[in-house]
Amino acid sequence: METTVKLYSLNFRQAKTYWFTLLFVAGNLILPQLCHLIPQGGLILLPIYFFTLIAAYKFGIRVGLLTAVLSPLANSALFGMPAAAVLPEILIKSVTLAVAAAMAARYLKNVSMLAMVAVVLAYQIIGSLFEWVLTGSFLTAMQDFRLGVPGMLLQIVAGYALLKWLAKR
Repeated sequence: METTVKLYSLNFRQAKTYWFTLLFVAGNLILPQLCHLIPQGGLILLPIYFFTLIAAYKFGIRVGLLTAVLSPLANSALFGMPAAAVLPEILIKSVTLAVAAAMAARYLKNVSMLAMVAVVLAYQIIGSLFEWVLTGSFLTAMQDFRLGVPGMLLQIVAGYALLKWLAKR
């Protein structure tokens, strides 16, 4: 199922870039706090990535990258989660997600469930490989695939639904 959407590629000279970034970073601050009310909610639901996916897919690489970098840093500074020790792995996955989502949007020029699956799998696989190199632990690197499948499914389904909803606006 495919939906044509109006996609943007904002540049760094536009105020909209920073306003949308602030909006998506705020979402990436609030959603993890709600998910952390559930035991292991952050590990299972992977909430820190959700609005990065939307930002990059809908508004392009610049908004996506700003959101990808600022969200984990702000969450860590304000709430201590993610812990500073795992910030490199989280940042790599977050930036990879922004790049994958922006590239998919740019080349496909629409949103589909298949595109969402490809974007989520791309950032998870690439990010997990980097995490394996950084930590030296295959089990640690595969944590999102062991615990975070519900979060990945949520990113795919809710990401598609939100992008489809935004297309009507």
